[in-house]
Amino acid sequence: MAKNALEMLRDGSVPLYLAPQAGVSESPFRRLCRGFGADVVVSEFVSAEGIRRHDSRTHGYLRFEDEERPIGIQIFGGDPVGMAEAAALVEAVYAPDFLDINFGCPVKKVVNRNGGSGCLRDLDLVQSIIRAVKAAISIPTTVKIRSGWSEEQRNPVEIALRCQDAGAVALTLHARSRTQMYAGVANWDEIAAVKAALEIPVIGNGDVWTGEDARRMWEHTRCDGIMVARGSHGQPWIFGQARAALEGRPVPADPEVEERFRIVLRHARLAIAHERDEEKAMVEFRKHLGWYTKGLPNGKSLRQELFGVTRLEQAEALLEGYLTQYLARGAAA
Repeated sequence: MAKNALEMLRDGSVPLYLAPQAGVSESPFRRLCRGFGADVVVSEFVSAEGIRRHDSRTHGYLRFEDEERPIGIQIFGGDPVGMAEAAALVEAVYAPDFLDINFGCPVKKVVNRNGGSGCLRDLDLVQSIIRAVKAAISIPTTVKIRSGWSEEQRNPVEIALRCQDAGAVALTLHARSRTQMYAGVANWDEIAAVKAALEIPVIGNGDVWTGEDARRMWEHTRCDGIMVARGSHGQPWIFGQARAALEGRPVPADPEVEERFRIVLRHARLAIAHERDEEKAMVEFRKHLGWYTKGLPNGKSLRQELFGVTRLEQAEALLEGYLTQYLARGAAA
């Protein structure tokens, strides 16, 4: 039987997590990342109120395939009762492997409703939410936090200890404050400090852009797991590279252009099958097309064309045309 997420965190294997990312960590991408070596995946963050109201769009975010396991569903909200009710519904209907609480999202519209990192202004509220959720479900309750609401209130160890005391069984730290948003540098010293202070497993998050970054984070912090967020954009193969780096093996090179295009088209087909509406799926998929083609010679003009596609065949034709020219240039060189 395959190990569950908590077992992997406790046995020293340093599992690699795909981070919960709105508009990115959809089921097709989660499946792709699992195939490339992600040990655990987490859903896009989902509104507890949307779950409770049985909003169809919200519940669409909760769908996953068995091949994605182990998977966690992440929810956000600022009301302990509402969060508990949503968590119980998620477990009963969708049966994920664990339920993760978002205390990290810095986006204004979430924070204004006292969700995400907005909760970090009131650690009593954080504890009340964790206790309420934990009491409502039988699956493990985990949390994801930032280092603090602001630079002035930056105290990740205190926040993490409060989460542990409230009953969280594992904690992810994105080592930035809410006011940093996604700018600046993640403070890996804070991950190390939280790891030293807690008895529960700690997952490090922030500035893992390459496989070597994963190794450096682990050596710097000795965290129990590593979460990859923006470093996965357009390069799901980062998980295999990270595993190789962690195990001291040679890190595989990035795929050549031809293989990269095969991967992006496979991803697009998964997205269309999941969405069931090709045009809608391809419009939403444009961001992935941009990420996959980042760094390619003359990639800017290719992206400008790709950002106008509404059908898979259009993307296929553009990528095939680019590849033909790319290979011809290589042969000429």
